Amino acid sequence: MTDHIGSCLCGTVRFEVEGDFDSFYLCHCQYCQKDTGSAHAANLFSQSAKLTWLAGEDAVTSFTLPGTRHNKCFCKSCGSALPGTQPAGLLVVPAGCLDTEVSVLPTAHLFTCNRAVWEAAISEAPEFEGLPEWP
Repeated sequence: MTDHIGSCLCGTVRFEVEGDFDSFYLCHCQYCQKDTGSAHAANLFSQSAKLTWLAGEDAVTSFTLPGTRHNKCFCKSCGSALPGTQPAGLLVVPAGCLDTEVSVLPTAHLFTCNRAVWEAAISEAPEFEGLPEWP
């Protein structure tokens, strides 16, 4: 069994996940693009892991898009994505909110028909280890 620790950007919310992840999906749907402001969401899923809030549980809120099952949990202070439990008891953990290493590789890409048009060119963009120098 694996334990993971995570937090939000401002540090108000801290949590622990005890257990293993069943899958790791990269979702390219339009809802996830809006949620993340990026090309896709990267979420870990578990039917058996246990989520424990270590600090800031009162700062956690969620939004469900009306008429859908699309839900996002986040910190009220900084807006960082946070774990949440779906109605069927499925734990969803945004990979980027974990402070511990994720050893699970992505299981699959979902809703690839909605990929951002610029995503195909990502591998051709220059890479910098930090911020580039600005003119």
